[in-house]
Amino acid sequence: MGVGRMRQWAKGIKRETVALYLACRDPRVPWYAKVLGLCVVGYALSPVDLIPDPIPVLGYLDDVILVPVGLLLVRRMIPAVVMEECRAKAAEMEKRPVNWVAGVVVIVLWLMVAAAAGIWVWRCWD
Repeated sequence: MGVGRMRQWAKGIKRETVALYLACRDPRVPWYAKVLGLCVVGYALSPVDLIPDPIPVLGYLDDVILVPVGLLLVRRMIPAVVMEECRAKAAEMEKRPVNWVAGVVVIVLWLMVAAAAGIWVWRCWD
């Protein structure tokens, strides 16, 4: 698989994850599909993995296998009409401009929290 195809595949997984999130907010989706769907979306977006990424090959293998399999399972529980509507919304959302200012604010807030936690731990050790 070439680099171009891998990028397209990854972009498709990202779009499908957003579509699944949107579908989980739709009232036509059964509750059990919403619960499982939110678990899949949460895992896909979470920085915490079952197998840490620094472990060679296996670290990324869980992302490459678990997320697509989870997406496939949940997609079968959601009505096709709902998924098509959500895919269209997700594709539309991709076209919107990215708000880098909001991203920087979030990163700065996380760094501040990490610094405060570090200072707290440092003081506790003294």
